[in-house]
Amino acid sequence: MLGREDNLGKAIDENGKAYNRTLLVALLLIGSFCTVLNQTILTTAFPTLMKSFDINTSTVQWLTSGFMMVSGVMIPISAWLTVRVNSKALYEGAMVVFLLGTITCYIAPSFSVLLTGRLIQALGVGVTMPLLQTMMLTIFPANKRGAAMGMAGLVIGVAPAIGPTLSGWVIDNYHWRTLFGMLIPFAALVVIAGFWLMKDVLPTQKVKLDWLSALLSTIGFGSLLYGFSEVGEKGWGSSIVILSIIAGVIFVVLFGIRQLRLEKPFLDLRVLKNPEFSVAALLSSVLMMAMIGVEMVLPLYLQTVRGESAFHSGLTLLPGALMMGVISPIAGRVFDRIGARRIAITGLFLLTAGTIPFAFITRETPFVYLVTLYALRMAGIAMSMMTVTTSGMNSLPLKMMSNGTAVNNTIRQVAASVGTAVLVSILTNVTKNDMPGKAMLHSDPLAYKNAAFQATLGGYHAAFWVAIGFSLVGLIVAFFVSGRTPGEMMQKSTENVGGEQA
Repeated sequence: MLGREDNLGKAIDENGKAYNRTLLVALLLIGSFCTVLNQTILTTAFPTLMKSFDINTSTVQWLTSGFMMVSGVMIPISAWLTVRVNSKALYEGAMVVFLLGTITCYIAPSFSVLLTGRLIQALGVGVTMPLLQTMMLTIFPANKRGAAMGMAGLVIGVAPAIGPTLSGWVIDNYHWRTLFGMLIPFAALVVIAGFWLMKDVLPTQKVKLDWLSALLSTIGFGSLLYGFSEVGEKGWGSSIVILSIIAGVIFVVLFGIRQLRLEKPFLDLRVLKNPEFSVAALLSSVLMMAMIGVEMVLPLYLQTVRGESAFHSGLTLLPGALMMGVISPIAGRVFDRIGARRIAITGLFLLTAGTIPFAFITRETPFVYLVTLYALRMAGIAMSMMTVTTSGMNSLPLKMMSNGTAVNNTIRQVAASVGTAVLVSILTNVTKNDMPGKAMLHSDPLAYKNAAFQATLGGYHAAFWVAIGFSLVGLIVAFFVSGRTPGEMMQKSTENVGGEQA
């Protein structure tokens, strides 16, 4: 059963029955595309929603903050669910929950109902995202996982990147409810097709839920994600932000201590003792910080400094998303032949080279220049993200895949929140500190306007310099990524098994 193929190379499930792996993967990718797209699909819809429900910015932001919190909290829990519940029932259940949440959002008569629908969606997404990676890593042997994870990377990278563009177009031409209405038929199709195409491909066992671990995990990661998500609105000096982050750190540490002491942990953190996995998890987290942070800051620059519409600012990111969609599968296939280190180093070099010019942009910087640089950044991320992740996961035994995926995704979720919080807070603080005094507004309005503009631009420059720092850290870490090919890993694993049998 190792690699989930029989002697004839046919894919087999946990019951020893052959199944169509291509159709199963297609089902996974379509379902995951819907759930991941949903994460950023409201990015440019906030002004419209604020007007529709008569709410302020801090209130509407909960549609994103709450979603990130719930999905982030569910990721560690998904590791236990993956071991305890049959994969077919788990995936179908998660997609049904997502579908119910989407329908709730579509018909929402009030903001509270809309927020409830978003939180229900997040429950499903928090399970389907790690489940996608675990299943892709399990149903393919090690020497084919690069190509498989490249396809997963296409979904994970492209879907959130096209969200702002698609959202802007829908808001300009249709009602905001269409954002959810267009997802309903695809999610329903996945649920219906799943009855025939989804199979039990992951091993399960009867493991009791450690409720204390679940509680510590929920409070810890929930507090961390909430604290970092509020930095952009309230600043680092806010008591709510400080207390949330401190509480999160305390409960996460308590959670970690308990996991290391349990014979059968809720989330097996021992995967971090594997140096290849730890380096891969660290690098993928840095990549996430570099990617998500700039995805947030660049549209703000285009709308604030350039005066562009939400749709056009989102459109600027589209070529980068397409670049990621083209390169991810190719990088995965190359990884299967040469391993991750050289690809990661090349990718992080492109990411760094594509980020540095952003620290010098002005109001007159040509759009073609911005689009090209952003596409270069995304090419580097596409080369590195899933290849590094796959390399780290290949270093783990098959039975540890679900825990490895959950640990990796949890760290990345927190890293994405941290990266966004750091960049937005630096942007805000530098801008505020460099703003001219109000006295100039009355004495010399023209000079005040120019100084205010320079202060705003300086804030964006500072934020991009931090993004450059993230990229440089990643480039250094890339040199420590394993250089072993999947074939060498398989050979080593076979030798170990042979030695144990002898």
